[in-house]
Amino acid sequence: MGVEETKEAAAAAELDGVAAMSVTRYPVAPGVRVNVRSGPGTQFSVVRILPAGTWVAIRCQTPGQRVTGPYGTTNIWDNIASGEFISDAYVKTGSDGYVAPRCG
Repeated sequence: MGVEETKEAAAAAELDGVAAMSVTRYPVAPGVRVNVRSGPGTQFSVVRILPAGTWVAIRCQTPGQRVTGPYGTTNIWDNIASGEFISDAYVKTGSDGYVAPRCG
């Protein structure tokens, strides 16, 4: 590996580290175990269950089925991993609107 390639690799690693540090995590409603679904609605299968006290990073958000939870009624669903969605009504984002980019 040449000097320039080494510098580029170091710069890329530094940017990756900054991106990882800048990920915002949000708490799931206290005392609630939340179903993680394969899509943005309760008609989608449950892929896992988040334990109470979990914090999640929201990758993107998308409209879906309207759900009522501890933080109100909303049609916003949070994508927390590939193929994993939870209703924003169960996540304390501090907003009634979108806090992450729309899923594309």
